[in-house]
Formats: sequence, C-alpha cells, structure tokens
Amino acid sequence: MKSQSLVVMSSLLLLSTLLGSLEGYKPVIIVHGMLDGAKEMHFLRGMIEKAHPGTILTVPDVYSYYSSLGKLWNQYPDWYKALHDAMSKAKNGTNLICYSQGGLMCRAILEKMDDHNVENLILLSSPQMGQFGDTSYVPVLPNSRYEVYRVCYDTFFGQDISVCEYWNDPYHQPEYIRSSDFLAVMNNQSAQNESVEWRKNFLKLKNVVMLGGPDDGVITPWQSSHFATYDKELNIVEMKEQEVYIHDYFGLKTLDSRGSLHQFGIAGVNHTWWHRNQTVFDCCILPWLT
Repeated sequence: MKSQSLVVMSSLLLLSTLLGSLEGYKPVIIVHGMLDGAKEMHFLRGMIEKAHPGTILTVPDVYSYYSSLGKLWNQYPDWYKALHDAMSKAKNGTNLICYSQGGLMCRAILEKMDDHNVENLILLSSPQMGQFGDTSYVPVLPNSRYEVYRVCYDTFFGQDISVCEYWNDPYHQPEYIRSSDFLAVMNNQSAQNESVEWRKNFLKLKNVVMLGGPDDGVITPWQSSHFATYDKELNIVEMKEQEVYIHDYFGLKTLDSRGSLHQFGIAGVNHTWWHRNQTVFDCCILPWLT
C-alpha cells in the first residue's frame, strides 16, 4: 500500500512539473533564413527543449531552400498565416526567433499584424539595414557588389529576387529608396499609407534582441544585424546615427528609450552557426525565453 502511494505521489509530482513547464515558458516560434529550411533549425529546437522541457515550439516549413530566393512580398502571405496560426494558440504571448533573411520577414509581419502577441523578438544575424556584400549564391546577380545595383534597382525583375529587396548600396541611395519595395518600405524610408499603424504594431514588442559578429562572413556589413550600415566611404554608420533611428521612423528610438533594444556582438561565429552554437544560445537567447 505504501509503495502504491509513493508511485501515485511520484506520478502527481511529475505531472505537476510538466504542467509547470508548459505554463512557465511562453511558446517559441522559429523562422529559418535564406537557402535553408525548418530542418536546419533542429539544433536550436533541441537546445530549447533541453533547457525548457515542455515549451511549445513551432518551426514553419515555409519557402525553404531555393524558394527562399523568391520575392519576399510573394512569400509574405504564407509566412503571415503560419505565424498568426501559432500566435493564436498562445493566449499568454509568444517569443519569436528569426534567423538571417527570416528576421526581415519577421519584422514585416510584426509591423503589419495588428493583433500579434510577440513579446521578445530575437534576431540572429539578420540584415536589418540591408546587405552590401557577397552575392555568389544568387546566380542571376553580378559577382561584384558594386554592380549588383544594376540588376536590383534598374531592371524590371530585380525586385522579384529577395536579396534585391533589401540590397542597400551606399553609393546609390536615391535608387535604393526609389526601388527597394521591401526594406525601404518596412523602414518607412519611402512613403506608404500605413506607416503610423506599422510603427504602432512594432512598438508592442517588449524586447528586440540583436545578435551578430565580425566573423559572420555573410551579412555585410555584419553590423547590419544591429541596424547599422555603410556610408559612401564604407565606414559604419551606427544605429543611433541612422535617419530611421533619429526620426524614429518605425519605433527604434522609442524602444531604445524604454531599454528594450539589446545588441550582442560575438566574435568567432560563422553565419551558419548562430542557431547551432551552445554558447550563443546560453548567453544571448535562453535568457529571453521566459
């Protein structure tokens, strides 16, 4: 009889622990980057499951691999649905982890989704102020970054390539503002009717966590992951010196004033390892998954 009581008590304790885990950790949504897919996110998924057993995890299998090179606005509806469905099941809020190009898609969704319930947005080496670097992985683009603008800004099909939609050439800023139909729009650098509402939605976030580093090897400049970019001399213009920050185009300055922006510059991490590195996870991702 005593042994049966111990079994029952142990079972109840285990059940209580599991329920506590389910209630204690907010659901997490993970968004993959360019030229990879949901499968590649299993490293990050595994680290979360080990650290926070019972966490509800959603990793949408949307626009994986070469399909990720397609126009971002064409990808947007499917990504929106996948994230909205996951959020609607999490009544007490969610945390969103977005890798590389996926971080731009996440920001677009958060700005345009009036009823999002994301509390912490974690951006893993995501080119939030665009890309001006290697394009060898996109066959239709020139190998020289100084010539890419000719395709991205001056051809009828340029903005049908995802990279071109956030290609930010410091030598051709007027053309970037005129042609970029994704990044310039999301930054409210080009006129659009919903800018006030998009800013309001972005400001619902409690924290924006930005990870990047000098050994990334893909995001160029790597400081774009911290909302910085190049000037015409290829010097870094830090986030607080950016026009989008100074004039608070989409809420960066307001979030900063709340203490809600958190930047981490980590050396020694290659671009494909941000979602696999245990040290990165322990220091800069796990603390926000509450």
